[in-house]
Amino acid sequence: MPDRTPTPATTAKYIFVTGGVTSSLGKGIIAASLAKLLQARGFRVTIQKFDPYINIDPGTLNPYEHGECYVTDDGAETDLDLGHYERFLNVPTSQANNVTTGRIYDHVIRQEREGAYLGKTVQVVPHITDEIKRRMLMLGERGEFDIVITEIGGCIGDIESLPFVEAVRQLRWELPPNDSVVIHLTLLPYLAAAGELKTKPTQHSVRDLREAGLQPDILVCRSEHPIPMEMRKKIALFCNVKINSVIEALDADSIYSVPLLMLKEHLDERVIKKMRLTGGSAAPDLEIWKDFLGRLKNPTEEITIALVGKYVELPDAYKSINEAFVHAGALNECKVTVRSIQSDNITPENIAQLLHGVDGVLVAPGFGERGFEGKITAIKYVRENRIPFFGICLGMQCAVVEFARNVLQLEGASSTEMDPVSPFPVISMMEEQKKITQKGGTMRLGAYGCELRKGSKAAKAYGRNHISERHRHRYEFNNDFLQQFEQAGMIPSGLNPDTGLVEVIELQNHPWFVAGQFHPELKSTVQNPHPLFVRFVKAAIQHHKNEF
Repeated sequence: MPDRTPTPATTAKYIFVTGGVTSSLGKGIIAASLAKLLQARGFRVTIQKFDPYINIDPGTLNPYEHGECYVTDDGAETDLDLGHYERFLNVPTSQANNVTTGRIYDHVIRQEREGAYLGKTVQVVPHITDEIKRRMLMLGERGEFDIVITEIGGCIGDIESLPFVEAVRQLRWELPPNDSVVIHLTLLPYLAAAGELKTKPTQHSVRDLREAGLQPDILVCRSEHPIPMEMRKKIALFCNVKINSVIEALDADSIYSVPLLMLKEHLDERVIKKMRLTGGSAAPDLEIWKDFLGRLKNPTEEITIALVGKYVELPDAYKSINEAFVHAGALNECKVTVRSIQSDNITPENIAQLLHGVDGVLVAPGFGERGFEGKITAIKYVRENRIPFFGICLGMQCAVVEFARNVLQLEGASSTEMDPVSPFPVISMMEEQKKITQKGGTMRLGAYGCELRKGSKAAKAYGRNHISERHRHRYEFNNDFLQQFEQAGMIPSGLNPDTGLVEVIELQNHPWFVAGQFHPELKSTVQNPHPLFVRFVKAAIQHHKNEF
């Protein structure tokens, strides 16, 4: 073992969030809620996610495996929890905010191949754990943040997460006193037959954590029912934590209610006291957040939006889209009910029935041929019936193909992703993409600029002509057909200023028919709902009132 050398003091303090008993308890929401409370007190906060799987990033994972792949401004393909972080904090994340086991091992192996370890045997301890620690401290060493919250993916006891837990154990010794806190999220299951909550799974989870060398400072206990004081005392006694550090996390009606629930439980106060944080306000300023919740929970309008996609069985596959509707709906004081429609099942014969009663249709992003024709059928129906339409990424490409086939009468028009020998490849791959053989991290990724046409629907929605949006795709609008489309009424209302690539298309003689090559849902937050979603919801409200 190497000599223990103290980690140099950084300007930041560190909070580590672990989970036990079961997955999907909501570590990301608890981390984001705590971050919101600390931010609302005036602290500069960021959150990072360490995932135990061996993929380099989630970019090559099927959405059914891991939910949506979230993309940052700098082009990182990351875990969907980073979306929660941004939506709560209204602060962009980056490549440094999401690290996987695969990325850690990839870096260490590259270093070993370059001779960086001088012939030493490369081991999990210290080489892997040292690289994990380096990444954990990276954001805090920039001087931009007072607090870095690190969420450890998976469950305590999983083989995959052991190196991360060990790295946290080492950091707890190396960091100055009061510079770190461990929060452990557990479950208190309710047994209906016994009529009571059970603490044993929490006790076992904390025991596993302590066996790995970590003693939690705070326990956050997920529960369907209020936790009696006697039970809190029992948990505190058996898990070696203070009774006021046993935090109740009841099921909430909305994830956006959780910060207020954690405020009621004094989670932020416990962290501030344990870390001896100074400089923050006496209480968090949550007026904007409460105003948002008030609008969210007291709508004056209600609409139904059809979400047409190929991964609709798993809500997390379109997490950012669903949350963007929450933000835009609240701003419009409107309850947005999303009706998910599997694009594989759409036919010309059933489309009218499937879309009966909807006030707008969003055609979602995706990859591959499955469900492609169903999306085109849906778009044809909404174009002809003047139903508000919003297309995202592949949704825009489907709108282009539909228009080419049914308005321009280009028989066989398609995307070369679906039909490599299409006689009219109105969507095609950029030349530089054709040379790529590796799939991971090689698409057009991250933020790109876009110039909007003055007076267009998109420009009116944004209220400005120059925007920047995040991308994740390989295929583009084929500019060889641009003149034909514009003459027929589908205008390229947004262009990349450097490449001339089409970023936004819209129909002139339609109440609301707008589609973007980018992913606007990735930049929608509680504080800043995305303007395209806001305007789409407004158009759907007008359609519901038969104002078009």
